[in-house]
Amino acid sequence: MGTRYQGSATEVRALDAYIKLLRAAESVSARVHRHLTEVDLTVSQFGVLEALLHLGPLHQRDLAQKLLKSGGNITLVIDNLEKRNLVQRNREADDRRYICVTLTEAGERLIQAIFPRHVQAVGDTLSALTPEEQELLGSLCRKLGKGGLVLS
Repeated sequence: MGTRYQGSATEVRALDAYIKLLRAAESVSARVHRHLTEVDLTVSQFGVLEALLHLGPLHQRDLAQKLLKSGGNITLVIDNLEKRNLVQRNREADDRRYICVTLTEAGERLIQAIFPRHVQAVGDTLSALTPEEQELLGSLCRKLGKGGLVLS
């Protein structure tokens, strides 16, 4: 279903594309992340664990930027992961304003166990597109994502 807005052809086309983009993103995300409920993780918590697995320890501010989350939101996400002993925080000795977040052994075991299923879910979901379409989608998403958007 597209927009019911009665604007110019340019406006209607842009709104229709935007609605389709959001619906597709929500649908894909729901299918890909379905398995997270089994391990009681939110998408944001999974994102933190995955980033720490592949990038190593990160400052809390850097995690927020990578996951496109606010400082307050990432604090809550990390609080909940810390309560489950999946991550730990350490203040930097030379600059106590910086908090470094690392995986605990339990966190590393969990993300190592569930990440292959995540990869499989992504592959299964995107298999609706040909390899060429997947490349094109990636290129279009990158172009759209960088299109004048300034993240602070």
